[in-house]
Amino acid sequence: MYPKPDHLQRLSELQARLVQRAGLFSHVRRYFDEHGFIHVETPVRIAAPAPEEFIEAPRSGNRFLRCSPELEMKRLVCAGFEKIYQIGPCFRQDEFGSRHREEFTMLEWYETGADYLDLLDFTASMVRSVIPLPVEKITVNEAYLKYTGLTAAQASEKDIFDELMVEKIEPELGRGCMTFLLDYPASRASLARLKPGDASVAERWELYINGLELANAYSELTDAAVQRHRFALECKARAVSGMAAYPEPVEFLEALECGMPECAGCALGLDRLAMILTDASDIAQITFPN
Repeated sequence: MYPKPDHLQRLSELQARLVQRAGLFSHVRRYFDEHGFIHVETPVRIAAPAPEEFIEAPRSGNRFLRCSPELEMKRLVCAGFEKIYQIGPCFRQDEFGSRHREEFTMLEWYETGADYLDLLDFTASMVRSVIPLPVEKITVNEAYLKYTGLTAAQASEKDIFDELMVEKIEPELGRGCMTFLLDYPASRASLARLKPGDASVAERWELYINGLELANAYSELTDAAVQRHRFALECKARAVSGMAAYPEPVEFLEALECGMPECAGCALGLDRLAMILTDASDIAQITFPN
């Protein structure tokens, strides 16, 4: 009998948490299946990621490893799928730390006829079925005033919005509860639609527990012309930052032009939810070592 190498010893030490993680994934699948969602699978290697200023998709030959299945799942929505979800690997270049991995597991879902507040209620119920916690709702502007003394607009004008978010606001969110941070400034709308009656904010929220960001959701932008314009702005910002140029996501934009029904979508990091469930302080405690 050979002595057990360090990598096998490490796996043995992870076993209890990996078993809990497997149970979590099974529970989540049952929850979505029981609520009428169809599980789908879309490619991991894609032709064109969505251009995002602070996220880099790793190259894979002449394609890219997906940062999210978002664009491909939205094509399914445009094709007539009404309630879909997916659990699978996603990738982000040069992300490594106690809360980040270059490869991680994403849960993403879309529902037609729903908006971001409908998804908030659904997400709260789904998470509460795993970890019973009360719900707190606070707007982005309320959070900036409460924790920094500035409005969100003032923080943006001073070019310290992201700095204050990371250093002052996020650590305070989700203390003993699920905190939903709602209504992001229009400049940070991502692929979300703007709020009817108040175009200064987008119908977008993020979920935090114990200062850890778990999910990002929004009422989806369905206007192809506006989406093209936003992508162009993101591409310029990426170029200024020296980030890679992406091909245009032609098929996604064609799908939008054919018509996307009103819908909402959410992406949730299942590794991070497993961290909370197992009281892990590092993502390395609930994932296969790499």
